[in-house]
Amino acid sequence: MASDGVAQLVDSLAKTQVTEGELSYKGQGCKFDNAESVENMVKEIQEFKGLKALRLEGNTYGVEAAQAIAKALETKTEFKYCYWSDMFTGRLRSEIPPALNSLGAALMTAGARLTVLDLSDNAFGPDGVKGIEKLLKSTACHTLQELRLNNCGMGIGGGKILAAALMECYKQSSAQGSPLGLKVFIAGRNRLENDGATALAQAFQLMGSLEEVHMPQNGINHAGVTALATAMQHNPQLRVLNLNDNTFTKKGAIAMAQALKHLRNVQVINFGDCLVRSEGAIAIAEAVTEGLPILKELNLSFGEITEEAALLVAQSVEGKATLEKLDLNGNCIGVGGCDALREVMEGLNMGNRLGTLSDDEGEPEDDDDDEEEDEEEEEDEDDDDEEEEDDEEEEEEDEEEDEEEESSVKVSTPPSAPRPPDAASFLCFPSPDKLLKLGTKRAVLIEQQVDVADAFKTAEAFLKISSVYKEEDEEVKSAVLDSIDTVLRKAFANPSFQGFSFVSSLLVMLGLLKSEDKVKPVCVVPGHLQALEYAVRQEYFPQEHIAVLEAFMSRHSQALEPCAGARNRLKLTLERVRHES
Repeated sequence: MASDGVAQLVDSLAKTQVTEGELSYKGQGCKFDNAESVENMVKEIQEFKGLKALRLEGNTYGVEAAQAIAKALETKTEFKYCYWSDMFTGRLRSEIPPALNSLGAALMTAGARLTVLDLSDNAFGPDGVKGIEKLLKSTACHTLQELRLNNCGMGIGGGKILAAALMECYKQSSAQGSPLGLKVFIAGRNRLENDGATALAQAFQLMGSLEEVHMPQNGINHAGVTALATAMQHNPQLRVLNLNDNTFTKKGAIAMAQALKHLRNVQVINFGDCLVRSEGAIAIAEAVTEGLPILKELNLSFGEITEEAALLVAQSVEGKATLEKLDLNGNCIGVGGCDALREVMEGLNMGNRLGTLSDDEGEPEDDDDDEEEDEEEEEDEDDDDEEEEDDEEEEEEDEEEDEEEESSVKVSTPPSAPRPPDAASFLCFPSPDKLLKLGTKRAVLIEQQVDVADAFKTAEAFLKISSVYKEEDEEVKSAVLDSIDTVLRKAFANPSFQGFSFVSSLLVMLGLLKSEDKVKPVCVVPGHLQALEYAVRQEYFPQEHIAVLEAFMSRHSQALEPCAGARNRLKLTLERVRHES
């Protein structure tokens, strides 16, 4: 649940140890309104030799009190640690920026070099970020390693201001030969949304030094998640990634899975309450299988993940000796699926590392809303068909008018020759005869009609080509396999091609995986599976997708019942290829 992400974040925030040279007024619950109220504090700050850390959290400070404290800090050249969370409770928002401005200006005057800046739990909004903007851009923050701004209500505007300040700090510090090396960034519960997250992602990518990122409960959807995923790829030392309680959906989860394939040092992944769904979970499972050698925690709870995907996630942690916890609670696995999940983990000698499944939602059921949406889609398709028929009728009328005009000029015309088949026509209405009539260049002609940069369209083309496969007809069989070779070879050769999306789309169109995109499955024929059996044996087919295909072919499916023989052969081939790789 979302509380798990917050608890993890609080735990991280709590890992602040008493520092040598620290002066603490933490948690006294005092209200300091003016200079007189902080006289004793100011005196203690002034008299403290070698002051490095000041804890002000758990009290509330007015503008005059903050200014008096700031004046005392102006001479503290060794100052490094600002523990200033929860210090404006009950204050007007208009009071906070000037208070922060005065404190920041004092640190700049002192020539301080900060290591930690913690302003969490100060609901200062975008204006509060403006209050620390100058400080963040200054030399005082060129050495900053931890920035903690949890629960500050920054919003999109504050996120953009913060991102711009960090980028400016990085550029200025780099120009001086010591680039900003921020390691810990905490900004949960800030309503950053997509635009705020995207702006910060640019700063993260520029810095490339992050080791911990905590951004739970920020209303970030797949666009923002994708931007963050791209940025994470440029932070090779990343150890902790906590994006709990944002909304990934399939697109965001697949993007994040791709990012994880580039990271070797990740120990904690918290994507709980992120609605990664089954397709996203499978993509993440692939990333875990391929890498993440020192993974300790993987949280994919409350993500609408079904049994098949959950089992793949469980299988992906095989050999992860450092794993301490796998959390798949609150998904849609079902009673039987939960038992199977426990059995898999026990078989890996990791039964005690599987978290509770007490909040499992049970196997998903297609509700009335889904049926209504399907009916609406069918109605839309019918409307499209009617429009196409109307267009065809208009075209026929135009052709008849053209013919009448031509007949007024020419007395007679020879009957037109039948139109030769083309690749586009074959892909719209596949048939063995059309495929053969495309001639010896059929594979190239078909490939030119397929957008091989698009994983879904490539999968769709694969199924259309393979639908005419005939084992007993060598000419048709050869034409199909040659065409598939050409299309898939070019697709997988493209560095930006998302191989997992291709496999996921195949599974969805074959009716083996439910998609959030409401894709209508095809009627599975043996040719689909026979062509796939051929493709997985080719050198261009990525080996990391074999386990996913094998898992789905191993489970009972009504969609594949008419093709039991082809399915069994494909399953055996997948098993053999996996063992050989």
